[in-house]
Amino acid sequence: MTQAGTHTVLRDALGLLKDRELVAERLLEASAQHSFDPDEELDWDAPLEAGKWFWPPELISLYDTPLWRRMSEEQRLDLARHEAASLASLGIWFEIILMQLLVRHIYDKPLDSAHVRYALTEIADECRHSMMFARMIKKGGAQVYPVTKLHHNLARVLKTVSTTPGSFAATLLGEEILDWMQRLTFPDERVQTLVRGVTRIHVVEEARHVRYAREELRRQMVTAPRWEQELTRVSTGQAARVFSVAFVNPQVYTDVGLDRREALAQVKASGHRREVMQAGARRLTDFLDDIGVLRGVGRRMWRSSGLLA
Repeated sequence: MTQAGTHTVLRDALGLLKDRELVAERLLEASAQHSFDPDEELDWDAPLEAGKWFWPPELISLYDTPLWRRMSEEQRLDLARHEAASLASLGIWFEIILMQLLVRHIYDKPLDSAHVRYALTEIADECRHSMMFARMIKKGGAQVYPVTKLHHNLARVLKTVSTTPGSFAATLLGEEILDWMQRLTFPDERVQTLVRGVTRIHVVEEARHVRYAREELRRQMVTAPRWEQELTRVSTGQAARVFSVAFVNPQVYTDVGLDRREALAQVKASGHRREVMQAGARRLTDFLDDIGVLRGVGRRMWRSSGLLA
């Protein structure tokens, strides 16, 4: 952090930070040009397509395990449908948390600023995404898969005590891994047309949310006091551990007629699954490493989550 005339110039390992208002104004312009109403954009009345997946098979938790090889094609397709519902349920949970964290962030910010206006725009995006995911679950005929009571209540604590940089780091954790998977999903013609449409909308709009969160996290990690930086490293590591466990609700295995314990054991032992999760997190972990979040105890917690090689 240096002084240039009357302005403070912020710099981190990635270089100079852009002006907060300028970033927000550009994101607002992009939002005006590329925002979607899922109720109008997607054909919710079209019938589901026989033999098509709800999620690319390579991204399903049991893919390439001994249990997967014993499953019929019909059972694999059914597992994909339930895992898609589980991921959509997790996405809604994260987005509700994110909306509350964003409201906290802007509570004492200038209300006429572009930074606040973009945060409100993002909250509106997340409201539409949550409704879109819920509608997709219902259309697919699966149930909603809530997180455990423990994780639900841990999120209550996070929403209450999270530091500002911790909030944005948790936001990126919830967005970037799912975003990586969705970028593989929406162009995949093996996947249901409706699911491809849902993931396309989410990818386009989440790109702006990721940019906003990354820019603000960089700023916070430069300006926050040391204690807050250290707390952010630990809280982000704990969030990674929760996320890795909550990513797929084990009830999906029971709902498609599999033995839950056997399925969980094979997912845990799966080298393919580990590679998928680490590949999905790599862009995020590289970024967090560059800006000083993956240090000390926090880094060890990320390794124990399985998201960091």
